[in-house]
Amino acid sequence: MTLTRKIVRKLPIAGLAAATLAAGLGGTAHAGTPHLGWKITDTGVQARFRGLAAVDRHTAWAAGSGGTVLRTVDGGRTWAKVAPADAAGLEFRDVEAFDADHAVVLAIGEGDASRVYRTSDGGRTWTTGFKNDDPKAFYDCLTFFDRRHGLAVSDPVDGKFRVISTSDGGRSWKVLPNAGMPAALPGEAAFAASGQCLVSHGARDAWIATGGGSHSRVFHSRDRGRTWTVVDSPLPSSAAQGVFALAFRDARHGVAVGGDYRKGEPSPNAAGTTADSGRTWRLAPRPPAEYRSGVTYFGPLLLAVGPTGSDLSRDNGRTWTRFDTGSFDTVSCTRTTCWASGEKGRIAHL
Repeated sequence: MTLTRKIVRKLPIAGLAAATLAAGLGGTAHAGTPHLGWKITDTGVQARFRGLAAVDRHTAWAAGSGGTVLRTVDGGRTWAKVAPADAAGLEFRDVEAFDADHAVVLAIGEGDASRVYRTSDGGRTWTTGFKNDDPKAFYDCLTFFDRRHGLAVSDPVDGKFRVISTSDGGRSWKVLPNAGMPAALPGEAAFAASGQCLVSHGARDAWIATGGGSHSRVFHSRDRGRTWTVVDSPLPSSAAQGVFALAFRDARHGVAVGGDYRKGEPSPNAAGTTADSGRTWRLAPRPPAEYRSGVTYFGPLLLAVGPTGSDLSRDNGRTWTRFDTGSFDTVSCTRTTCWASGEKGRIAHL
């Protein structure tokens, strides 16, 4: 592939009811204007964490470079190294966690470097659910509809994106037939930048974000990955540009973020929105000012993160305001708190 892989400051939030924000952040309402801010935790490592799964305000999992997987069960005060024993040197880019004990992690790379592991005891032991045996495949992201049913996506193989599925919580995986997958564009791929190039909502809907070709695109499946439709996104696309992350509030309303991941390069149209399940997309009138690699909903709010900062949207992704200038690659929220992670071992929570 020519596509390069896969790759505490506070701001007032004017007009947002303090009680609502406090409830969402798990805090207490105060008189005056409420604020958002990240609190960095001490992970004790220097890995880059592009995979992140928030379980609750106490529990989170992070997956990163150098075969690193971490877990906290005390709100980030301590992090335990819980990687699979044979993971040294692997590049973990995604993790899906169901609770403090059960999680699935994805390692990326050519050939058998692409793997999926599963644990049911908090990372003390792992089983290999999938090891790629096709040198043309390169897996980027995974998602789960529930505790049993999930998907993972590879860059195109023989002209089409490849999808594998599990129906037993990640214990085993199978390659889905590609008859229902539209053809990929020349150079098109998914970005393994935040674990959010493949996302799902509800029991059957899934979306894939792409870039690298003549157009950035969004694929949509209504049947757990068996058949797909695809539409062009308004976000620019090139070898270094495209849609890097998706998030859906429900089966209809979603947001796409991306841009140009190269340092110092402008990203003038870094976000788009949909209100019809991804059939059509519109550019955000006021997107984040720079490239963003991760995005998620936090109740009615949206958070986007990237190497140059974090942004907040209160209107479903149409307008964005920066609230932090620290570097993060991905973000994950529960009903009560959010976590973000990135380079040099950085993991923080709101």
